[in-house]
Amino acid sequence: MNRFQVVPAAYVLLVEPARGGSADRVLLSLRRNTGYMDEHWSFGAAGHVEAGESVLAAAVREAREELGVELSTSDLEPLTVMHRTAGTGDPVGERVDFFFAAHTWTGRPERCEPHKAAALGWFALDDLPTGVVPHEREVLERLRTGNVPAVTVVGF
Repeated sequence: MNRFQVVPAAYVLLVEPARGGSADRVLLSLRRNTGYMDEHWSFGAAGHVEAGESVLAAAVREAREELGVELSTSDLEPLTVMHRTAGTGDPVGERVDFFFAAHTWTGRPERCEPHKAAALGWFALDDLPTGVVPHEREVLERLRTGNVPAVTVVGF
């Protein structure tokens, strides 16, 4: 019997606190040359969980690899787990995404993978750019309204 399979991924959103009545600001990355949602904005760091790696370790690794910042697992605030499907039945379209926010980190965020990211930008949650990856926009909009469920389901 073939078992249902999913691809796990970790997403890290660096968050700067609101100042002077403005909304929190978040760091987004403009995707380029990735083969998926290129020219769309996405969480600053994200990637697949590797074999034998915890999702927390994956989040810390992705933040280091993609943004050049150091996090500890205690810096990660769970936002939501998103179970989503492309509806094809192909395992590559079956995903479980773990979304985290980080309010503290060491280092200055920079574009460490310029072959995959055209730009980084800080955006107020109440003034997000157009062209955000749709399932990530859903998390950002829920974060903006303070209504982030523990589990989000998309495509079922």
